[in-house]
Amino acid sequence: MERRPGVPRLLREINDRAALELLLTSGPLTRGQIGELTGLSKVTASQTLARLEERGLVEVVGEQGGGRGPNAALYALVASSAYVAGLDVAPEFVTAAIADINGDIVAEVTVSQEGSDDPVPVVHGALVKACRAAKMSLSKLHAVVIGTPGVVDPNTGDVRFAFDLPGWHEGVHEALARDLRREVVIENDVNLAAVAEHSTGVAKGVDDFVLVWVGRGLGLAIMLGGRLHRGRSGSAGEIGYLPVPGVPLAEDVRAVPGRMPSLAGGLGRLISADVVAELAETYGFTGASKAERVAAAVEAGAPGEPLLDEIAARLALGVASVCVVLDPGLVVLGGEVSMAGGKALASRVEEAVARICPVRPEVVVSQVSGRPVLRGAVLAALDRAREEVFAS
Repeated sequence: MERRPGVPRLLREINDRAALELLLTSGPLTRGQIGELTGLSKVTASQTLARLEERGLVEVVGEQGGGRGPNAALYALVASSAYVAGLDVAPEFVTAAIADINGDIVAEVTVSQEGSDDPVPVVHGALVKACRAAKMSLSKLHAVVIGTPGVVDPNTGDVRFAFDLPGWHEGVHEALARDLRREVVIENDVNLAAVAEHSTGVAKGVDDFVLVWVGRGLGLAIMLGGRLHRGRSGSAGEIGYLPVPGVPLAEDVRAVPGRMPSLAGGLGRLISADVVAELAETYGFTGASKAERVAAAVEAGAPGEPLLDEIAARLALGVASVCVVLDPGLVVLGGEVSMAGGKALASRVEEAVARICPVRPEVVVSQVSGRPVLRGAVLAALDRAREEVFAS
């Protein structure tokens, strides 16, 4: 009979990974619980835990009593076995968060990037500052994921163009990797917000949905079959260019090699934070920020309804166009304008879409608290780090 020396090793790797993933999702467990939930025998579960302890991936964190015999040891992942960084890039600042392998945030810092044309020292500085706050060295990071506005080429991982971030362009990806001496992933910010929504938000467990982002700009993330759809060039979701009634068409969008011009037409001229802020003023609503003006309309009740109806009608043009093509079933509204409008805006968008579209999706507001882009960047980094650590 032919011997297959690779099989026992493969089985050990499978068992180790099963135990690690179980501890990640279920928290501290006893040896018996791990065996029961994975189907491993007591002997195999013990051997698995011994290997993982030797690798520095699991540790005893307490005891569980209640049985006839001695208390059983509780095992958990060693939080410090891997650290990751997620970054949220905006024109004025860069926010960096450090998380341990469990996903717990151990440090978060924000640095200014105003006055800097080179993103490399800004990102480096933000990571160094965050690592210092976490009392660890930069070399301990297993994965770094950066969320930035603009189009990211899925083939090269580089930023092809970004309207209000001229320093982020082709070549930045390689420069960052060289500077940080590790692999760096750059992803579109709205795509990362969708990752967070799919993992912890209103779209948790939903494999087909779109996220419409109404903030500083207008963006769209597409999740199909539980996977982000980026398109061949990474431009899927550039909904601001969508031709709609009432505004001129965007023209000469390729006039400047490597960069897109500002939106001279398309849906982006009808709906964005700046457009909504101006629109709110015409309806008599003012505030220190653009979001506050929309929030004021919601709080006003009946007097604010015409403004909300107008915003919803404009937004529905884009949502309806997406839905007749993709039929996602669920549309999540994110960004400062959407969050300020809340359920009052979401319900109006759903009704407006139903009036002009044969597809009636459920329209809801994002439920990811804090910074969705930053949260998505951390989650994406965790996926990469865990895959590396668990498979090693």
